[in-house]
Amino acid sequence: MKKSEIILSVLLIVLALLVSCNQPSQKDENQSEEQTKEENTFINLFNGTDLTGWEQKNGTALYEVVDNMIVGSTVKGSPNSFLCTVDDYSDFILEFEVKVDTNLNSGVQIRSHSTPEYKDGRVHGYQIEIDPSPRAYSGGIYDEARRGWLKNLEDNEEGRNAFRNGEWNHYRIEARGYSLKSWVNDVPTAELIDSTDSSGFIGLQVHSAPVEGLKVKWRNIRIKILPQDKD
Repeated sequence: MKKSEIILSVLLIVLALLVSCNQPSQKDENQSEEQTKEENTFINLFNGTDLTGWEQKNGTALYEVVDNMIVGSTVKGSPNSFLCTVDDYSDFILEFEVKVDTNLNSGVQIRSHSTPEYKDGRVHGYQIEIDPSPRAYSGGIYDEARRGWLKNLEDNEEGRNAFRNGEWNHYRIEARGYSLKSWVNDVPTAELIDSTDSSGFIGLQVHSAPVEGLKVKWRNIRIKILPQDKD
């Protein structure tokens, strides 16, 4: 074999190896397909333009749409306010991003209710906490206007450190049957088994405050509906 042929053969082998290394594995392809499939099953709860599909309950806090965000602002003298979905949801994965003034407590209601026979329509039910205070219970599970704390973060130091004050924070909430789970910035924060509520609306809370104009902002609010267990 001529020297030139040997060099050509070596080059072809090297080229084949490089192509092989750059080819995605079947595992990578499957993971990519699963991620794409999950992304496609989420639906937006907020259209980025107006508050279609939402209604305000209880207090008089100001809710408005600004730059593809829902912005809630405190009004002095108002009780807790909630911007709630018109539709009810049972089993789901809910994701959103939130940014809140450090002097304002907030939360997101899930499987919640407002009925005339319960405290004249007071919003009540599971709340996933947004807590920029030193207590740092963001991602904990609270029962609004009913039982109080169901799962705080006293024993979850990593969870207490997950929330970033003054920045956007990503929440993931899973409700499956009796199981409720929450994550803040991909850190597990709370897990609870409770059978009190199986469905209800989702609500964005602006907590009562003695100061006018404190703000909490939400964006990229989306939900994936999960099939319910028939048993």
